[in-house]
Amino acid sequence: MRVNPKKISLCLSILLILSVLAGCSQNKNDIVKELEKQELSQNTENYPMEVEDDFGNKVTIEKAPEKIISLAPSHTEILFSLGLDAKIAGVTTYCDYPEEAKTKEIIGDYTAINLEKIIEIDPDLVLIYGPGDEESNNRLKEAGITILGFMPESIDQVIDTIKKIGEITEKTEEAKEITDKMIEKRDSIAEKVKDKDKVKVFYEIWHDPLMAAGPGSFMDELMTIAGGDNIAKDAEGQYPQFDIEQLIERNPEVYLTSKDSEEKTVESIKARPGYEDITAIKEGNIYILDPNIVSRPGPRIVEALELVAKAIHPELFK
Repeated sequence: MRVNPKKISLCLSILLILSVLAGCSQNKNDIVKELEKQELSQNTENYPMEVEDDFGNKVTIEKAPEKIISLAPSHTEILFSLGLDAKIAGVTTYCDYPEEAKTKEIIGDYTAINLEKIIEIDPDLVLIYGPGDEESNNRLKEAGITILGFMPESIDQVIDTIKKIGEITEKTEEAKEITDKMIEKRDSIAEKVKDKDKVKVFYEIWHDPLMAAGPGSFMDELMTIAGGDNIAKDAEGQYPQFDIEQLIERNPEVYLTSKDSEEKTVESIKARPGYEDITAIKEGNIYILDPNIVSRPGPRIVEALELVAKAIHPELFK
């Protein structure tokens, strides 16, 4: 087990204080003050901290953030998983997991962010998905607000993002515990399917026009790890349009998608013109997955991997 030198230092300090107190008559207030001083010293030694986000944006974090705003559901899930719920000062309307996220102040959605409210809250840190809007970013920076953008596109990148946010917020141990479990689950699933024949899989991002999960997307990675052969792996771009003729020709054995509308059902997919000749359709291997799990690159990405693996190789998960 890895020993934390900070904790050793703090414990030795406490023992030293107690031994001194045993030989004199210091009162309880002296003990409390000394312990608080030691804890403050331990909590501030990592700051100021230089941080660079996924888009080359370099910032200096002066102290552990006390008020954090998340502008993406995946980032919100990361913050909650790290035990930072008390420090979350604002989220978007789409931040609905865990359930406690719905109790946080809403400062906007994907299409419109209330910059005035963010400035009024005066957070120590705003986490955005992707590079963000340049004009909005500049306005927040002018108000002295620190912004960091992350956009992981693989399990390894999600793990790196969790670790980086954990480091920024003094939750390195929690981040390590979370990511170790993620790695263990990913590797366990990969081990389970490694000797199975590859299964031809298609993942539908959108249906009109038909769009696929292409090379470089995290769903492409999930299908590959789960023992699938993505029939759109050679398409142009991460989320390309995909011709119906090509879909029929490549004939996937498993058809995956997520519940992006109430109208999308297994029956509605079966009823699409030309689909009746596809093996996945004929054999009933159509899976409509939970979008909140499979479309968010956060701690639950390994749960998404398991859902995909169960769809591709159900016989291994009985």
